[in-house]
Amino acid sequence: MIISTNFFTQPTLTVARALLGQRLVREVDNLRLSGLIVETEAYIGPTDSANHASKGRTPRTEVMFGPPGRAYVYLIYGMYHMLNIVTEPAGFPAAVLIRAIEPVEGIAAMQANRLTAHSPANLTNGPGKLCQALGLDTSLNNFDVTQGRQLWLEATDTLPDDVVAAGPRVGIGYAAPQDQAAPWRFRIRDNKFGSR
Repeated sequence: MIISTNFFTQPTLTVARALLGQRLVREVDNLRLSGLIVETEAYIGPTDSANHASKGRTPRTEVMFGPPGRAYVYLIYGMYHMLNIVTEPAGFPAAVLIRAIEPVEGIAAMQANRLTAHSPANLTNGPGKLCQALGLDTSLNNFDVTQGRQLWLEATDTLPDDVVAAGPRVGIGYAAPQDQAAPWRFRIRDNKFGSR
């Protein structure tokens, strides 16, 4: 079952936790590439200094102020794309970064996209890696992921709390100390497909 818009209207921390174990699907030329989400990070509102929208409404962050269930895809360091899903009601800028997935379908195609025969454990264990493996770029920015075409999420079983770990987000040294320390990164414990 495709995850609907209603799911993404929930509080961002709820969505970030609930996305663990759900299936991210990318369809290219009638080929399914998919994986189970094993790591996420939440970015919440204008007061979160790690959130791009903390600097205000800009052409780049406009998608974060839009309807939930949209892809926020951006480029960092001029070379790595990042996939986020917009959360909460329109007007409140929040999103969940998909940090890592466990590859399930289309692994050979993912390896071809990465231009090397990485082992499945090293294929999508970081936000830039998974975007490259799935062929995701800014052409999908503001794309509605609830439609069931090109890019979407499918519901699986909810994971029990004892297999989920929460801790500080990574790579946000520019943020205020309290935002750096916020336990808004969620991952499946002891999962070898998570980021390092």
